[in-house]
Amino acid sequence: MGAQELHPDPARDNGGAPAAPDGIVVGVDGSDHGQCALVWAAREAQRRRRPLHIVTAYSVPIFAASGLDGGYATVDDSVIREGAEAVVKQALEKVSAYDINVSASVENGDASGVLLEMSRTAELLVFGTRGRGGFVGRLLGSVSSALPAHAQCPTVTVPLVCSDRLGETTEDKRVRAEQAKAGHRRVDNVVVVGVDGSEQARVAVLEAAEQAERLGASLRVVCAVPQYSGSLAWVPAPMDRKALFADIQVTLDAGMAWLRSHYPNLPAECELLDGSPVDVLVEASRHVELVVVGTRGRGGFTGMLLGSTSDGVLHHSKGPVMVVPDREDPRLADRARFGPILGAA
Repeated sequence: MGAQELHPDPARDNGGAPAAPDGIVVGVDGSDHGQCALVWAAREAQRRRRPLHIVTAYSVPIFAASGLDGGYATVDDSVIREGAEAVVKQALEKVSAYDINVSASVENGDASGVLLEMSRTAELLVFGTRGRGGFVGRLLGSVSSALPAHAQCPTVTVPLVCSDRLGETTEDKRVRAEQAKAGHRRVDNVVVVGVDGSEQARVAVLEAAEQAERLGASLRVVCAVPQYSGSLAWVPAPMDRKALFADIQVTLDAGMAWLRSHYPNLPAECELLDGSPVDVLVEASRHVELVVVGTRGRGGFTGMLLGSTSDGVLHHSKGPVMVVPDREDPRLADRARFGPILGAA
């Protein structure tokens, strides 16, 4: 079991500012959604052999005074803080059996702002789809879609439905496999990544490949082209769409050759599908370990996949979703050696 440490007053660096956590950071608020995210994050920290930092945050409410003197009244934050500390201590107990180094902190401030700041140094942010107020009263809900778009590191959103996959023993997995054979809901050891031909998508593919290797899973690269998208909206001839698919397939094949050059031992396949990217990826999320998307596209195959689609997948996914921010990666430099790139001169 790894070391555990709680900082009721956040750890400070020499300058008096909160120490910046690295490794895996998970937001908790005591809700069932937060608990699912916590277990997923602890498992990921153990897989990566990285420290886990548990954080909760609160804001002290301010009320307008109704007396003749006017002004504002604040609430004593001691009770609120004690509640937040109890949530963190409960979280520490829940992950005590994992062989990881764990730290925790209670932060005073807006939950989304706290996690965005931590994303500057964290390797990964993890949170649930919604909370019950307090920490993540905003974060796990309306801001759970905004946070991945602005975080400076990859984020993973874990829905409550994943509770049936977490905490499994070997026997649980055997039973699950038998249930799958009998027609019950199954979860395949596969990571799915959505692509649209943009460079941002290639960054997401590399992150997805790394994650698949950690999980001992296979990788499925999916490109879904909606029925009417951009310039396709006015094209009446089926042959034009057929030609489009043929061109996309050539580019996808080149991309897969490039990917295999960097991950030669990773089982990987590619699917080009006719349909809504949101529908395709949400359906995939029902039966795979993880769905990976980028934060935005740049005029790729559909021009729509990475952006509004990532929002749609986050809101409707039935499994964990990783959103990968745009960033430079030296492995992108040799992509052109393997064949055509969409939009390249």
